[in-house]
Amino acid sequence: MDRPSLNGQWRFWMTLPFYRKLCYGLGGVPYHMTGNALGFFFPIFLLDVVQLEPFHSSLILFLGRAWDAITDPAVGFLVSKSPRRKLGKLIPWIVFSTPFGVVFYCMVWSTPLDTGAVSLKFLWYLTMYCLFQTSMSCYHVPYSSLTMFLGGNQQDRDSATAYRMGVEVFSTLVGSGIQGQIVGGYHASMVKSCGVLNGTMDNGTTPGLTDTLENTRRAYVIASAVLGALYCMACLILFLGVKEQPGPLSPLGKTQMPFFCSLRLILGHQPYIWLLCGFLFMSLAFQVAQGIFAFFCTHVAGLAGSFQHLVLIMLVVASLSIPFWQWFLVHFGKKTALFTGMSLIIPALVVITLVRQNFLVFVCMVILAGCSMAVLYLLPWSMLPDAVDDFRLKNLSCLNLEAFFYSFYVFFNKFAGGLSLGISTMSLHFAGYRASDCTHNPSVILTLQILMAPVPIALLLIAMAIFSFYPINEERRKQMRVEMEAMGHRVENENPG
Repeated sequence: MDRPSLNGQWRFWMTLPFYRKLCYGLGGVPYHMTGNALGFFFPIFLLDVVQLEPFHSSLILFLGRAWDAITDPAVGFLVSKSPRRKLGKLIPWIVFSTPFGVVFYCMVWSTPLDTGAVSLKFLWYLTMYCLFQTSMSCYHVPYSSLTMFLGGNQQDRDSATAYRMGVEVFSTLVGSGIQGQIVGGYHASMVKSCGVLNGTMDNGTTPGLTDTLENTRRAYVIASAVLGALYCMACLILFLGVKEQPGPLSPLGKTQMPFFCSLRLILGHQPYIWLLCGFLFMSLAFQVAQGIFAFFCTHVAGLAGSFQHLVLIMLVVASLSIPFWQWFLVHFGKKTALFTGMSLIIPALVVITLVRQNFLVFVCMVILAGCSMAVLYLLPWSMLPDAVDDFRLKNLSCLNLEAFFYSFYVFFNKFAGGLSLGISTMSLHFAGYRASDCTHNPSVILTLQILMAPVPIALLLIAMAIFSFYPINEERRKQMRVEMEAMGHRVENENPG
């Protein structure tokens, strides 16, 4: 069995320093910063700015995420097969994928084919979206796998995960805040121009509206450049501040198992499957609500010029709530924290759907939703290392599969995002939504209401039912910690030099 050196073992069991946790957390900025900007703004960008039909928009969103069905597991397996080099096994993937990710992210928000045929627009955005998702897979799969190779014990790893999630929620605040503040005002101007220009409410495009549309497109390009610069800075901080450390069951070598054998073993591990399925429905619920929120505020709630502020409030609360939920899970257990946090968003969604043109009520409800969103960020990723540890302790001869575990987790999160956006835009297509309309028929309004509350609530209830079967409780976690420490001491005694 391939074992790391004693020096590596000793570093693995030492307490993690603060700077390493912080640098590791900052490395997660690109994924959630760009992902939430796409989640909140990409649907409305395709429909109202690019002015594609809902059918084409839904195909782009769904096919782009479906592409991850290939890239995420494939990248995970390739990372597992990668040798350990001077810079490490995982860090080189992160560093060399960053330039491609930045370029393709900027291309996603550009409009070079404004006057081209619909088919060319469709191919452009689908291609750029898929290329960006591939680049992000090459970044985020090895990055998320770093959780298992930071060093320290189980408590240190949970603490590092909390740092990571706190920074990632803050990065969603930064990403959505920058994007929202730059483009939000232009969306409000488009709605205003559509209604009052030339004193008419006719559906159609006017010269004034065309000028506003061009300004909105330019704003999206500026926002993408700013986020791209932050993407590069986060990668640099991670590269300078984090070094990979091997563990007692994680020698950071090449896996010797073929792809389908590895896949069969991982998908046959019961705790991982329960966690994976619960995470899928939980993520799908939040992302359906997220993807439709800008549409709902603009076309139903009468808050077209305010939705970006509501998004900022929600993300600020989510960021500030991370330390509370970390304390809660330490004292009451991870499953208790998960069920408590998921329950908070249900009444918030109901009230948001029923209230109109009342900004203060919306503020109260997004505060409640932000507390619940913090649980989505923290708990599933805090529970995943436990499932991986359980697998490694039960399969001592199956080494170096951590990236494979994390790749499927990343894939299901992205797949939920693509599926949610596809469901939303396809539903609007069948309801008769048209981007050029200043007013919308009752079926569009009803569809937005259904997507805002009943659908996410039903998905959350399914997720809660699945998580109730998740077998790793606090007692099992304590048992695994004892077994891992014993394994570390045994390896240390076997390598006294």
